[in-house]
Amino acid sequence: MDARFTDEQDEIRRTLRELLGKRCRPEELRAAVDTPAGHDPALWTTLAEQLGLPGLSLPEAYGGVGCTATELALACEEAGRTLAPTPLLATAVLAAPLLLALGTDAQRADLLPRIASGALTAALAVPGPALATALALTGHDRHGAWAGGGRAGGVQARRAEDGWQLYGQVDQVLDGHSARLLLVAAHTGGFARSRVLLFLVRGDATGLTRARQTALDATRPQGRIQLRYSPAELLGDETVDTLPALARLGDTAAACLAAEAVGAAGRVLERTVEYVGQREQFGRPVGSFQAVKHRLADAYVQVQAARSAAYYAAWAAATEATDRAMATATATATAAAREETSGAREETAGALALAQALEALRRAAAEGIQLHGGIGFTWEHEAHLYFKRAAGDELLFGPVHRLRAHAADAAHVFEEAGP
Repeated sequence: MDARFTDEQDEIRRTLRELLGKRCRPEELRAAVDTPAGHDPALWTTLAEQLGLPGLSLPEAYGGVGCTATELALACEEAGRTLAPTPLLATAVLAAPLLLALGTDAQRADLLPRIASGALTAALAVPGPALATALALTGHDRHGAWAGGGRAGGVQARRAEDGWQLYGQVDQVLDGHSARLLLVAAHTGGFARSRVLLFLVRGDATGLTRARQTALDATRPQGRIQLRYSPAELLGDETVDTLPALARLGDTAAACLAAEAVGAAGRVLERTVEYVGQREQFGRPVGSFQAVKHRLADAYVQVQAARSAAYYAAWAAATEATDRAMATATATATAAAREETSGAREETAGALALAQALEALRRAAAEGIQLHGGIGFTWEHEAHLYFKRAAGDELLFGPVHRLRAHAADAAHVFEEAGP
């Protein structure tokens, strides 16, 4: 294994850092999050046209760049540094991989090129505050109970003359208020035979009502969607097994979220080190005091450890995708065994990396607020935005102790050895 980045990966990081550094300064970030959409459409268009960011991990056959989860995670790290106001997570990390994995040939040919070009944004709608469970990050539900039970709760799907209709409500949908395409997890069938499938709902569908919600982290906009017999199209066909696909998506999403959190932690720590070197107390820079040095050194070590874990999780996610493709192509017992082994390794790596990264971000942001003094607590300063990102992500994808507990269960850490 060669742990060095390739020239292409270094170029992705350098170009993104340069562009986002110019377009995502604090005043521009606040202007974007205060808009109804909560992000900057012009920035998204630029990222699509100049860097192909929405289609970074999509195949070239659909207009994508053809990179792996590693490159997508590196892009998320740079976006995390500036808390870039874009639909990158909702569209490129959560929605596009599901369209690629489960969609029919016609659906892929229609939707993926538009996503890769930046013309189409998408969002994954999972009923209730259960996104982490649906992605198998904090638990593994083989029956989809998180989507609501039987004929009550969640979103229900029923057949109509010209397709399907959905009825129900979903809260806390990332970019759900602005995305032009919704991937909605819904129950089909009666109570006894209910199963979860994914449906495509156009943003202008009849019976669809959407509103932006007030969230702790304003840089991660969320929406509430209400469906009242809204027309929908089944993603793929009825033979598709949705739950394993969501679990595989969770592996990649965890790696990308970990990298994003590491990018944010690294940036807020840099700003704090810069500030304590300038601010003076008792006639000398605050950063020259040993106690401050120790606190920043501890935070730095934690961030670097989290970065290593995030990079490994991204590499593992990319390796898992390659192994799965090889197993499908060869259909041999050896390849299947390799896929099972790498899957267990990668599932554990993603959850652990995300837990470690969220802790590192929370620590770095807290130190930033404390060491900036009174100004760090004000709305005018950006330090609190990073702290809210850490807290908001833990609410959406954690908490940290559940991420670690599920990883331990997946790795059979606490199981007794056989005789």
